[in-house]
Parts: sequence; structure tokens; C-alpha cells
Amino acid sequence: MKFSKEQFFILPILILLLVSNSTCQEKNHTTKSQDDDLSKGKNAKNIILMIGDGMGTSQIYAGFIAKKGDLNMKKFPITGFSITYSADDLITDSAAGATAMATGTKTNNGMVGVDPKKDRVENITEIVEKDGKSTGLVATSTITHATPASFIAHVETRNDYERIARQFLETDIDVFIGGGAVHFIERLDQRDLTIDLAEKGYELCYSMEALDTATSDKIAGLVYEASPPTMLQSRRDMLSKATAKAIEVLSRNENGFFLMVEASQIDWGNHQNNITYQTLEVIDFDNVIGEVLQYAREDGETLVIVTADHETGGLGINGGNLKKGELDPGFTTMGHTGVMVPVLAYGPKSELFSGIYDNTEIFFKMLKALGKDNPSE
Repeated sequence: MKFSKEQFFILPILILLLVSNSTCQEKNHTTKSQDDDLSKGKNAKNIILMIGDGMGTSQIYAGFIAKKGDLNMKKFPITGFSITYSADDLITDSAAGATAMATGTKTNNGMVGVDPKKDRVENITEIVEKDGKSTGLVATSTITHATPASFIAHVETRNDYERIARQFLETDIDVFIGGGAVHFIERLDQRDLTIDLAEKGYELCYSMEALDTATSDKIAGLVYEASPPTMLQSRRDMLSKATAKAIEVLSRNENGFFLMVEASQIDWGNHQNNITYQTLEVIDFDNVIGEVLQYAREDGETLVIVTADHETGGLGINGGNLKKGELDPGFTTMGHTGVMVPVLAYGPKSELFSGIYDNTEIFFKMLKALGKDNPSE
């Protein structure tokens, strides 16, 4: 697919608005050497798993071109690849892909937190909470969407949003931030789950402004009624602020924490075969990755993993200009593809994530990084 001349040149203008503030920060902080990062056998205290939904190598490279080579994802010393097929299809969806990473179990497309027999499988948030760690979820979708849901819920169909919302009350999660207030409030069962959340001690935040001033150790950030807007619209630095707030709260726990951050709308831009939409989402994600890397460098006990649940769009880069930040894209589909997706890692035990492996291995590698050889420990 060729862009028109007008489309081809709009991307660098939009990118400039996103990267102007982050560029100075990136140039002021150099990444430690690869040898420094491996932490010489030390276990991780914290894990931040960052998922770019629908983000394959081409999507990352599109971001690289648009940012004129200045990409935070280049700074990871450890790289690998994840094989993403689901239990019932070569092409996974987000529910099965995220469930594989969250539980170490392959399941059928559309299923969340259960195996193909519809039996509940324990996820990593539930496991680390038993060790006294805090847990959190951040997404640029509704917080009940397939990927975040896979780290907290157990349902047979990803579209059962109201049941997923109800299951938040059955967990010990400390922070969750995203859209989807409607699934907690305007429900078919007439139940207002925010009343129950307040009774459980959550500080409820219905806007980014309220989130900024939140002080509680338990935060329910339902900051949009439905899905958050796109970067092309008015979302601005929502992902950055939400991630920073989650880390601020979770890091108060001396036992450590697990945080999943999803850049949900990379996938949506690819489903539309809209290169401007998807690339702005990749750059927003990359800017947040830079901030998380800085936290991890200063903390010294945090493992950061960046990966995807699958690739979307079959994106190809047919040409462009790196100096100008221009690219000429081509898509093969408006759906998902079965290609491997990258895994980037930084911090204690990051060396575990090198190589090519099944997406279920991400779950087991995270446990091993925490010093747990199996889920039952």
C-alpha cells in the first residue's frame, strides 16, 4: 500500500510533537553496558512486563524510522523471539496470547485465564501476591480488555466484560488504570462495582487529573468511560502518567511488585492499516519504555521485559527516509499474523530471555527471574 504524497509527509510532523520532550531526556541518560545489566546472577525483586499489542519487528522499525533512529527499544542488551500460536490456531488472538504469558498455558483463541478445557489456570499476579508482592495493570484500552484481563480474570470468552470487571473484586490487585468505567458502573445486573471497590479500600479515579493527585496504596483508575482516545486524538501522555503512578504506588512495597503495562492501540492502528495511527502509538510506548528503563537503572532490582502478544497487519517497510523520518508502508492483512514477535529484556536475570521460545516460556522465565523454579513454590 502506497501513501499519497500528503499522507507520506504528515507522519514526521506528528512525530515531532511526541518526541520533542523525550529527546532531551534520552540524550541526558546513557544506558549501562551489557555486562553491567546482567546483574551477575541476582534475582529480580520487581518485574515490569510491557506489551505492545500487535507489535512486531516491522512496527518497531517504523518507530525507529519515524524517530530518526532515536529509539529507546534499541537500548536493551538482551533480545529474543516469542512464538505466538494458540492452542487451536496458528494465528493467536490477544486473549490466548496474553493468557500464555500470564499463566504459562496455551489456550484457545478468545479464552482468558483458562485452559482449552475451560479450567481456571493461575496467573503470575496471583502467584506473586502470595509472596507479599504488590501488583498492577495499566492499559490504553479498557482495563477489562483481553490482554489486561488475562492477568487477573478467568472467563471462557474475552467479551464477557462485566464478568471480568466483577472479578477485579475477587483479587488483591493494588493498582489498575485504563478505560472501561462503564463495565463497572452501567451494568446489566444493575450493580455498581465502584461501591464495592471503595469498600475494599480503593481510591477511585475517574480522570487523569484525579489520578495525578491520588495518594492511596490502592488505586482503581477508571480514567475513561469506555476506551481511551488515540494519540491522534487527545490521549497525550496518559500512558506515561499512568505507568509512573503505578510504579510510585507499587514501589512502596518492600517485598517488590509485578506490573503489566499494555500499549493496546498499536494493534488497533494496524487493524486499520493506518501507519500514522500505529506509529504514533509505538512512539508513545517507546517514550514510556525510556522512562521505565531509567527507573530500572536507578533501582537496580527491576527486570523490564518488552514484548507483544502477536503481530497485526503484516506490516512491511517498502521505502522511506531515515533522516527525514519518512516511511512508505505496506500491509498484507487487516488481521493478525503468525510471525514471531520480539522480546527485549533489561535488569536482573534478563539473560533468561535470549533465544527463540514459546510465548508460554515468558511466564516461566519471569518466575525463574524471581527465584521461583515453578508456580507452586
